[in-house]
Amino acid sequence: MTVSPLVILSASVSSVVAGLLVYSLFPPARSLASRINPYLTPTRVTTRRPAPTGPLGVVFGPILRGLASRLGRFLDRSGEKVTVLRLRQAGWYRDFPEEETVAAFRLAQLRSIALGAGLGFAVGQLLRLAPVPRIVLVLLGLFIGATRQQGALQAAITRRRDRMCIEIYTVNQLLAMRIRAGGGVVHAVQDVVKRGEGEVVTELADALRLHRSGWRAGEAFRRIAELTPEPFCARTYRLLATAEERGADLAPGLLDLSEDVRETRRETMRRSATKRRAAMLVPIIAILAPVLLLFVAAPLPYLITGWR
Repeated sequence: MTVSPLVILSASVSSVVAGLLVYSLFPPARSLASRINPYLTPTRVTTRRPAPTGPLGVVFGPILRGLASRLGRFLDRSGEKVTVLRLRQAGWYRDFPEEETVAAFRLAQLRSIALGAGLGFAVGQLLRLAPVPRIVLVLLGLFIGATRQQGALQAAITRRRDRMCIEIYTVNQLLAMRIRAGGGVVHAVQDVVKRGEGEVVTELADALRLHRSGWRAGEAFRRIAELTPEPFCARTYRLLATAEERGADLAPGLLDLSEDVRETRRETMRRSATKRRAAMLVPIIAILAPVLLLFVAAPLPYLITGWR
């Protein structure tokens, strides 16, 4: 008795859907570390990745990491420094040391490529295709797997930049009020970091961590200005560095930056609304216009030639 490939494919899809439904209804218990880490100070949070356990991890771990590293260098010719910067800007692998973030990203790329090629091969086997379509499916899976992680990384950078553009307006206002009430730049930043949360607050906390480790405050703010993906945040950090080094009046500059952020966001929303209004015309032009032309052109043969 032979089973149809479509039956096998539908059964597989049904099992995956049922598994995802069970996982969403009864998720696994959270680990103790994920519950405790939000209440720890940044200096007490561990950043070391656990070593591979078991014989498979010990034997095949170095082999897979080496293969992933060579494959990543082939796919991404920009270098590890650029990759580390992009991972930091996306907010990925924050619990990893900087020297291990690239290795973790390369392993994710290798898993994605293997999964894409495996799915392409499985679909070709289930549908019993000819050798050439099977090879095309495998190559398509390889291409999708190779570009998926890069696309997800760029999308994460864009989302984080948008969140930071929203947050920096409020952060600038809070810093300006704190400085007007009295206190230096570092004290104002410490107050915001202590009471706030978000992507901008995380970067300010990184600057304070650098300052506590021996960096001068101006150098620490300039360092995070070089690493941040949002230009308005970089302007704020450079202004903080300049005010800390030269003792300039910081509050007016922060308020001016807040106004620039608001005007830029308003202009961006206006352009987005214009594009959406133009996109709404596409269904009208593509669907209703041909129907209208048919109604208009239908009586023309009778009017011109008298033919019914």
